[in-house]
Amino acid sequence: MIIERNGCFLLQTKGTSYLFNILPSGHPEHLHYGASVISDKQYESLLKTSTFGDGSEGEEASVLLKNICYSLSEKHPAAGGNMISYSDEYPNIALEDLPLEISSFGKGDIRDPFVLITHENGSKTSDFVFEKASFNNEIKAPESLPGSYVDKEDIAVGSSVDHASQLVVTYKDKEYGTKLEVIYSVYPECDVITRRAVVISGNEKIHIDRIMSNQIDFHENGLVFTSFHGRWADEMHRTDSVCDGGRCVSEEMAAGESGSRSNPFVMISRKDTTEDNGYCYGFNLIYSGNHYEALSSNGYDKSRFVSGISPATFGWSLEKGERFESPESVMTFDMHGANGMSRHMHDFVRKHVVRGTWRDKNRPILINSWEASYFKFNESSLLKLAKEAAGLGIELFVMDDGWFGKRNDDKSSLGDWYVNKDKLPNGLEGLSKKIEDLGMLFGIWVEPEMVNEDSDLYRVHPDWAVQVPGHAHSKGRNQMNLDFTRTEVQDYVIDAMKKVFSSGNISYVKWDMNRIFSDYYSASLPGDRQDEFMHRYYLGLYRIMKELTEAFPNILFEGCSAGGNRFDLGILSYFPQIWGSDDTDAICRVGIQRGYSYGYPQSAIGAHVSAAPNHQTLNTVPLETRFDVASFGCFGYELNLCDISSSERKEIKDQIDFYKKYRHTLQFGHYYRLEDGRCMAVSDDRKQAIGFMLQKESRPNRDVVTFRTKGLDDSKSYHFTNKYVDIDLKAMGSLVNMFAPVHIKQDGILHNIANSVVKVQNEKEDMIATGAILNNTGVRLRPKFGGIGFDQDGDKIGILRTGDSRLYVISEV
Repeated sequence: MIIERNGCFLLQTKGTSYLFNILPSGHPEHLHYGASVISDKQYESLLKTSTFGDGSEGEEASVLLKNICYSLSEKHPAAGGNMISYSDEYPNIALEDLPLEISSFGKGDIRDPFVLITHENGSKTSDFVFEKASFNNEIKAPESLPGSYVDKEDIAVGSSVDHASQLVVTYKDKEYGTKLEVIYSVYPECDVITRRAVVISGNEKIHIDRIMSNQIDFHENGLVFTSFHGRWADEMHRTDSVCDGGRCVSEEMAAGESGSRSNPFVMISRKDTTEDNGYCYGFNLIYSGNHYEALSSNGYDKSRFVSGISPATFGWSLEKGERFESPESVMTFDMHGANGMSRHMHDFVRKHVVRGTWRDKNRPILINSWEASYFKFNESSLLKLAKEAAGLGIELFVMDDGWFGKRNDDKSSLGDWYVNKDKLPNGLEGLSKKIEDLGMLFGIWVEPEMVNEDSDLYRVHPDWAVQVPGHAHSKGRNQMNLDFTRTEVQDYVIDAMKKVFSSGNISYVKWDMNRIFSDYYSASLPGDRQDEFMHRYYLGLYRIMKELTEAFPNILFEGCSAGGNRFDLGILSYFPQIWGSDDTDAICRVGIQRGYSYGYPQSAIGAHVSAAPNHQTLNTVPLETRFDVASFGCFGYELNLCDISSSERKEIKDQIDFYKKYRHTLQFGHYYRLEDGRCMAVSDDRKQAIGFMLQKESRPNRDVVTFRTKGLDDSKSYHFTNKYVDIDLKAMGSLVNMFAPVHIKQDGILHNIANSVVKVQNEKEDMIATGAILNNTGVRLRPKFGGIGFDQDGDKIGILRTGDSRLYVISEV
């Protein structure tokens, strides 16, 4: 809901209010964003009034908004010492000490600016003041970038319908005629508001040095800025910084992708905020390139948050009358901590960012060939792996890197998108048909944004690779970026991928990008416009992705960039899921996936079970733990099923059966972070939930464990049980002789025979408890082995070693 009266604007969602008003000088004063400032009764009343205007039908709204605005606005009788007075007409206005909706340079606001423009005369001073506002009931999408919008129909969120609406506020530079449009879209049921900006040049040519997508000025400092950082195969580690003064920045300024180094999702909260209590804001950017998020604090007890394209590697020139549109930003708020904020963000991403055929569909269980064979495969070995997978109930077979050109390692053939007939004599069509005959879908790996120097494409079009002519180029993974600022390169990739995707019955595509950018240069751009390169690259990429996803609406696309190096809402606008990390070590993945969970739903995160020892860390983690961790996402396997033991084969078959039964809850349920690294997913109707617990460190004589849930219905009763886990006899070591009738030598013949036929009985949870008990107190689990014996009668004492885990099934009675 959007209401305007006498220059006061209220953007209202189900649980939040966003308010600003226009000062006499024409500057927009930001009044409030956060907890709702109106009652439920007032909300219902306002829904019946007209959105804009001052007629008698809106008298109640006019009085209400007038009182709210006056109570929240700052009263400054004069500009403070050493401040700049805005003008002789308004000497009491000092922009440095005002919370603003937008800020520019040169009129006294010396904080992080929203927009910075160089005019034809070389000046960087701008003075944007209010010109007009308009309201759209039908959301308009960004013209050149992916956006979260309702196209024609309202989109259901849970059991309700999200009637989104849009406000466009236009500001005009009094001196130069440049216009700045700020576009707000309001999604009431998700408790989400989005913002973006459009710069329109007036009677001169201008250069945009900086244009943000969002700015929020807070009336307090000492806020906590939470960002997520890492590196390849070690993404999304949470970092909390208290901003009492100066600036806290999360930025990907040069990599050319949203990045594993700094994800564009950030949070802002108060110091006492927890997972379940306290003020928490979430912010993200619908963009895949270099980004900038910063929280600064000044000496007047104010904080400013800005986010948008990183200004370090961005610039844009506009001729008279031209326009530039920034990416769309997303913001949400909840009074009940980070878990509440995350649920709003998850709902919004699932329903308004992800789109197309696969938006609400359960993702298939897959087997990926990469860690099973790397580049060393042929049709025969792939079919052998596929037969094993089909027998276990896996639904999708994915052939990874190495199927095209002369690709036997990572030094050649990127760009040559024709089948390697030495490996696949029957082509993609023949292989996909044989996979289908096994009852599985077929998928492939591609890396369309890259080219190797050792490729037919590079030999014909060396100028299509991103490099500075006449200068040495630094490569990554033996490859170079293709120049997507050029239409002819975009056209080549679109045509090549259409041929590939049409050459067999392809149901899934893993779209990879395995290097960042070094040189920023395009031979198609003049020297004074090379600062436009990175943004133009993503305009080109989005055009390619749009055309291909529209041409192949039934293909399930998964984004990937050396794992999670480009995990962002821009990619999710086209591809419904992204590979979370190249690190498949379950212990590492617990932290990585928990980091993603703050801003991204499980249905967007690819997660696989791989071999042990793990190929990235050489750690050995139990197969059950590998499954438990990967099950909270788009699930699959990435190991050689032909090499596993019969007991592992049975275990995997049981895992697949379990996952199919609870798949929808695991992928689309409401996600809650619990204490001590635990988590759970709860179905929409709160009738079913799956909980996860990892034993990080097993200690003797600490056998009592409590499992406390979140999100269940307090008034209902639930059956609480666990996914049963068998334990090998060898897990007991020489302790087996404590109860064996004869002495058993470790790893001897008798030990191996006994291990093949005897399983140690593990605990079986079986209790009925109310949702109130589960949520507020938690249930006491069966005791765990404590080093002083073991119950041979079975199911009374559990074995939970360091690295072991459990899944708990909670079903309404």
